[in-house]
Amino acid sequence: MTQGRIVEYIEEGKIVAALCLQDKGGRLHLITANNREVNLTSKRALLVSAVSFDVSRPREELLEALRAAEQKRNILKKEINTAELWELIKDEAMPLDNVYLAKLVFGESVSDEHVSSLVRVLFEDRLYFKLKESFFIPNTDERVELLKRQAEEEALREERLSRGALWLKKALHGNLQEDSTYMNFVLGCLKDIALYGRDAASYEHAKELLARAGVTDTREARRILVKLGTWNEDEHLELIKSDIPVSFSEDLLEEAGVIAIRRPETKSREDLRDLPVMTIDGPFTRDYDDALSLVQHGETLELWMHIADVAAAILPGTDLDKEAWHRASTLYLPRQIIPMLPPELSQEGLSLKAGLDRPALSLKVVLTRDGEVLNSQFLPSIIRVSRQTTYEEVNASLTKEAILSEMHRIVSILREKRLAAGAIELSLPELVVKFDHKGNLNLELIPQNSPSRFIVSELMILYNFMAARFCRDNAIPVLYRNQPPPNEIVSRGEADFIFYAFQQRRKLNPIQISLSAGAHSGLGVDAYIHATSPIRRYLDLVVQRQIIPFCEGCAPTYSEKDLDEIRTGIEPVVKEMERIKRNRLRYWVTKFLSQNKEMPLKAIVLDELKNKYRVILKDFLLISEMKRENGMLLKPGDAIGVKVKKADPWEEVLEIVYRGERQTASPYGYSQ
Repeated sequence: MTQGRIVEYIEEGKIVAALCLQDKGGRLHLITANNREVNLTSKRALLVSAVSFDVSRPREELLEALRAAEQKRNILKKEINTAELWELIKDEAMPLDNVYLAKLVFGESVSDEHVSSLVRVLFEDRLYFKLKESFFIPNTDERVELLKRQAEEEALREERLSRGALWLKKALHGNLQEDSTYMNFVLGCLKDIALYGRDAASYEHAKELLARAGVTDTREARRILVKLGTWNEDEHLELIKSDIPVSFSEDLLEEAGVIAIRRPETKSREDLRDLPVMTIDGPFTRDYDDALSLVQHGETLELWMHIADVAAAILPGTDLDKEAWHRASTLYLPRQIIPMLPPELSQEGLSLKAGLDRPALSLKVVLTRDGEVLNSQFLPSIIRVSRQTTYEEVNASLTKEAILSEMHRIVSILREKRLAAGAIELSLPELVVKFDHKGNLNLELIPQNSPSRFIVSELMILYNFMAARFCRDNAIPVLYRNQPPPNEIVSRGEADFIFYAFQQRRKLNPIQISLSAGAHSGLGVDAYIHATSPIRRYLDLVVQRQIIPFCEGCAPTYSEKDLDEIRTGIEPVVKEMERIKRNRLRYWVTKFLSQNKEMPLKAIVLDELKNKYRVILKDFLLISEMKRENGMLLKPGDAIGVKVKKADPWEEVLEIVYRGERQTASPYGYSQ
């Protein structure tokens, strides 16, 4: 019978001593030292004392006796050295009896208090022994070392959390201590949870840290980082999460600096420094990688396209080359440019800047004034840009300068030939994010069909087309950009051009990067590669390394196997960069709309879905969705008015609603 005996059991991770007032055959009615009555199954009893008490005695006497027994147990605990006990019996890999262990510590004569104090110590300190069914098993040396490390880590974790939460709480109230030992830990947790949410490696730490600092919503991490000045309001989280490097190492910068001041070799190059060479770019362009010339000879024309010879400076296998391969391309973002090559090269040493001798891979195309190509030739050259112009300057001078007028006339003929060969014209304006001197955000659609942009784009298409043909006809291994014919040719009819362009783009087949030459249906040419931006695109640099050696009577740099390996490494990086660029543009549009919610917006219905419409916001060329309201009957192609209901760039939320206006579809306000 257990009645009258002290029963010890585990409750909420602690050993509790209680006096058994009644034993009902497996059900024990107990009273604890705190005068709390408890019902317990006998199976839960960890220890039962040998000494018993008369339960008929007054309740206060029983409680006093129980408390005295507890006190004796706690005093005896101080005499137990678990490490010494473990060293004595650690090789006995078997369950050990409590009494046996107590005798090893206290001697042969042991009482209930001795056994209980030992059990309590071993239960509370799990480092050396493991409790299993009222027996203790010594942990192995390896297990003890592991538990020690875990205990140290947990102690460090607890210290970081408690001290870190205190630092954060003070910081949120304006007392920011930048030299705090725990600042980096706190900021690291906040960044992790702001970037990855529940998928963050430190999610539980960060969540507890915030909770201890009085912040219950983990989504507040981003706002806190902005408030602390660690991030700005428009911090590009997607870029931070990516593997795209945003800076260059000191070694790479040093290597770039050496190359940048190296004088170009001229002996084996065609000297074209007396040729009138001009660049046409945006006003903020610094990485000039293409330039143009036009020479008139009676009934024939010489069109020259000069591309910066990056291959002459960046040799295969060098650290700079490996870095460029890893980066794949320059990433152009609003407020930020992440170059493929260090600025010392991309904007200085390799850039086709006016008045400086630069190596180039030039293409001379001789053609009649009717646009018939008579012959062409690729030439490793040395050029000197004589005129650096902008798109706006060329547009303004087009009718005043004969060379520009003739250049525009001949490229118009070349374009018509492409269209006749099946090219599909789907050029839409480019949405440009702008900021004024006060940092205010604005958006502008820049038409891509202005005369100056038209000249540049058409001549770059010609260069790429001629380079592809040159490689194909001379069996030079290269990566072609093939595009099968579209699945369907959409009839424009009276439709808005934007609606038509979006519809037709859906029917286009994706570009296929291939070692075999094929037609590019969208451009209306029988072969195509990218070769005009070697400062900005690694695959263009690869093309130069194939063509230039061939022109010099040497073998191309890469085999087909090499090219396939390069393609495999480049393609996913380029796709990731395109996704980041696309999402970042959407971020800025959403932010602009969040600041201009009352602005009336023009839209075109693109699709009719079950409970909503998919529409194009015309002023931003952005696709969004609009809930279908009762009685709303719209069809694809309808021009409508909409307004913003909710726009949150941080949460990637954009909700628009019908403004109650319906217009007859009309072409967008720029010429085609």
